[in-house]
Order: sequence, then C-alpha cells, then structure tokens
Amino acid sequence: MVTEGKKKAHRAQYQKSKAQDGLAQLPRKRFYRQRAHANPFSDHTLTYPASPDAMDWSTYFPDYVQDSASDDVSPKRLTKDVEVVDIGCGFGGLLMALSPLLPDKLMLGLEIRSQVTAYVQEKIWALRTQNPGGPYQNAACLRANTMKFLPNFFRKGQLSKIFICFPDPHFKARKHKARIISTTLNSEYAYALRPGGIVYTITDVKSLHEWMVEHLDAHPSFERLSKEEEEADECTKVMMTETEEGKKVTRNQGEKFVALFRRLEDPPW
Repeated sequence: MVTEGKKKAHRAQYQKSKAQDGLAQLPRKRFYRQRAHANPFSDHTLTYPASPDAMDWSTYFPDYVQDSASDDVSPKRLTKDVEVVDIGCGFGGLLMALSPLLPDKLMLGLEIRSQVTAYVQEKIWALRTQNPGGPYQNAACLRANTMKFLPNFFRKGQLSKIFICFPDPHFKARKHKARIISTTLNSEYAYALRPGGIVYTITDVKSLHEWMVEHLDAHPSFERLSKEEEEADECTKVMMTETEEGKKVTRNQGEKFVALFRRLEDPPW
C-alpha cells in the first residue's frame, strides 16, 4: 500500500529531479491516486479569474504567448484562444491523444481533484520536454469546478468542442442535481460554445446516457448528430478508446453509449 507520506516523498523527489537536470520522467499514477469523485458543491480551495479577460494563460501555454513590447503586460495574451475543453478530464488520456490529432487547437482539461490535476500537469510537462517543438505544447490542465466557474474562463462562443466523458452517474435521485449535464449547465455550455461547435458525451451507464440525451435534446440550442455523423468524427473514435475509463470498460467488455450534439445558431431577436 502506498501511504500519503510516500506519495509526498515521491512528488518531492520528482520536482527535485526536474529542477536539477530537467529530466522528462513521466509521473507514476499510483502516487497521485485520489477518490474517484469529488463533491462539486463543496467549497474547494480554487483559484479562478473574475472574467475571461483576467485569465493569464501564459504559464499553461508558454509556446503561444504573444510577443509584447513590454514584459509588464498582465495578463499576457496568447496568439490563439483555448478552443477545446475536456470537462472532468481525469488522468488526461483524452488530452494526450487529441493533442497531436488537433495540433492547431489549444485544449484544456478541467479537473476538480487536486492530485489528479497535478498528475496531468506533470505528465504534460514531461511530454513537452520529450517532444520540444512538437505535440503536447497545445494541451494543458487546471483545477476547476466547471459547475460553478465555467463562464469565468471562457467568453461567449469561444469553444468549438466540449468533451464530457464518463461523468459521475450520481445514481440516487437526490444526487441528480450534481450531474454535469443539466438544464442550467447546458445553457452555460451553449454560451461558451460557438454555433457549429460540438458537445461530445460518452458513458457506460445507459440510464445516464438517456438522461444526457433527454436534457440536451430538450435544450433549444442543441441538436443531436446522426449516427453516421458521429462515426465519421475522428474525435469520437479517440474518445471511445483513449480515456482511462473507456479502456477499463473495454477490458471489462462493457458497452459504451455515445451522443454528439451540435450548437445551433441563435434565432434572431
């Protein structure tokens, strides 16, 4: 059994190795384990911007920082905006797979669990060091509570893709208010997603799949893509095979339920 003390000692040694000689060692997942789910209604210690314009992305995407005549400009601007978001990114399998697939897009994993966020951040750093000037420079992860602070990070119509992969089912009826797909949250996704953008959903729980389809179908800003469109989307294939939960379902010979929804144009006033 790996104790919390051993976890801290490993992470301290890992950070020391980075500082001393820039070793690009991939972090070991067993030192970053945490409970499978976190309560989104708890008051977690989180840092978030007052508005999207106040967010400093420069530390997350250093290769995309704009050249400026003054180094005192704050927050520093990027040459392009974050466009792809993985909500509840877990250990980052989808991010790592999408980064080389979508090299011209900045993508961000949002994860509420602190240890899991730290693991993904360390893995991205190691992969960037191993691939200088190559893939993974366009991927990043930060700790955030999407249910509370999504509009603090993204402007209206900024995103082109939102991934919601194997979210917590919250089986009990009294827990349904904590589901990441809901009437209220769907309006926030519609706000951040540009017309033509896609919400990708996948789960191995049929009742949750039906819930997500029902709530997104009922929202006037979304329409479901056909099966043919789903299967033709290369991101769907990655979503089904590269997430940690997806691999676990495959090993257990379980079923995966997929639904994609397109953001519609807003009607004229």
